[in-house]
Amino acid sequence: MAIGSGLGSQLGLAVESVYGTYVAPTKFTEFTKSGIVLRKTTAQSAGIAANRLLALSSRRVLTTQDAGGSVDLEVVSKGMGPLLQTLMGTSVTPVQQAATAAYLQTHTLADTAGKSLTLQMGVPLTTGTVTDKTYVGCKIISAEFSCEQSGMLTASFEIDAKNCDETQTLAAASYSNMAPFHFGQMALKTGSFGTETSLDGVRKVSIKIERAMAVDRYYAGAAGLKAEPISNDLVKITGSVEMDYVNTTLDDLHTSDAATSLVWEFLGPTIALTHKETFRIKLPAIKVDDAPPAVEGFDVIRPTYNFSALYDGTNAVAIEYMSTDVTLS
Repeated sequence: MAIGSGLGSQLGLAVESVYGTYVAPTKFTEFTKSGIVLRKTTAQSAGIAANRLLALSSRRVLTTQDAGGSVDLEVVSKGMGPLLQTLMGTSVTPVQQAATAAYLQTHTLADTAGKSLTLQMGVPLTTGTVTDKTYVGCKIISAEFSCEQSGMLTASFEIDAKNCDETQTLAAASYSNMAPFHFGQMALKTGSFGTETSLDGVRKVSIKIERAMAVDRYYAGAAGLKAEPISNDLVKITGSVEMDYVNTTLDDLHTSDAATSLVWEFLGPTIALTHKETFRIKLPAIKVDDAPPAVEGFDVIRPTYNFSALYDGTNAVAIEYMSTDVTLS
């Protein structure tokens, strides 16, 4: 029996080959919070009957249903591939580095058609019995990555799912040896693409990727379940940098509205040779939107620069992930 509280919960995932078709979880990730829930739409008959003062229970119908919510977790050194692939859209095969145990995943920005997950939540009763909440057809509609001084690199994934299936068998959870990326491993670089240099004074960075999708594709003949969401607007990538005012690099970019390439990276322990556990977001062109420095008292000047990522016409937005994962699944 599991512990009858959140301590006994689990989250497993698997890459789907067909949207909304269950695949038994093969990976289990540690998480800090899950808010995915079943969502349903009902309709109640409004028919009038003589002297009836309360609507009939039998005349309430379930018209459509889906599921959704957020999953919060720490970004760790193994097992992140399926989530990154579903967010970014490119089909990725890890590339072995120089015959070592290090494998590089390069997730470039692409359409997410055909990219979905099965997410299986194990939710414990107080008795220790763990109930199954399996969400199929999980699309990632946004993800926000953040790391602040002395903290972990965290991610919050916003999920839209086709349905919640409670008839599956809860998979036995097992966990790989993994470590979280953290502030002590962090660097933020700006400059010309490919030759970016570290920016001093950085205290906190956040980057959010939003994938606009039509999530309301309910059609007749589908038993109230929706078709796979499809992209219906441009991808939006925004972020912020909180820093001490030790230089005018971002301040000058705000003034000129010039573009710069931004690389946000975390380098962990060495896997082999020169290859380290890595998490890296590459934005070939950003523009600083607002928040030049302001003096608000005696303390050190600490502006927060908000920025938007744009296409530089040549280079793709990418997330690079180096681990010992030989495959994503």
